[in-house]
Amino acid sequence: MMESFFDIFQIIGIVLFMAVLIGRTIYLKTKKNINPISLGIGKKGFKQVLEVTFIVGLVIWIAEVLFAALHTTFRLFPNFLYSELIDEPLLRILGVLLILVSLYLFVWALVSFQDSWRIGIDTKTNGELITSGVFSFSRNPIFLFIDLYFFGTFLINGTPIFLIITIIVVVGLHYQILQEEAFLSSAYGKNYQDYVQKIGRYWGRN
Repeated sequence: MMESFFDIFQIIGIVLFMAVLIGRTIYLKTKKNINPISLGIGKKGFKQVLEVTFIVGLVIWIAEVLFAALHTTFRLFPNFLYSELIDEPLLRILGVLLILVSLYLFVWALVSFQDSWRIGIDTKTNGELITSGVFSFSRNPIFLFIDLYFFGTFLINGTPIFLIITIIVVVGLHYQILQEEAFLSSAYGKNYQDYVQKIGRYWGRN
């Protein structure tokens, strides 16, 4: 019974995440004439490769979550990456809580973003600098959402593949944050620099 709960929860979580992501994208494109997806666009070299890798990686991660929840025998990677590292009910419950918190953070971030939400660095139509709502607690709530969601998924499944993906994502997103900070500092100048002095990169006030 408990196993079924975790499986169903993971599927529902993915559906909710994708529904909010796609819904917000469609809204901005149709109602505001804004394309919020800038991954790989106008970039060159390593930056372009990194941003395109995010898209591919997200598809692979979603597939792995669904494969795990549906208990399929199909594997994208070698079998040893699917052995159990942890199998602790309390940690799995903690994983559920982290995912719930992360989804709430994601929705709060999108509401706070208003029309300025972008996926990737948009050098052409960057919106207003947002410092209210969730951004009064975190400079990067979307990235924090992803980190928490991926770590929660690892705790639920407890396999090496989810641990490896989580580590890669955390490191990759931190690098992306550094790129975005440089861009925002250039785009918004002193307003952003003052904001950086007040609010933490991930959470809290400086």
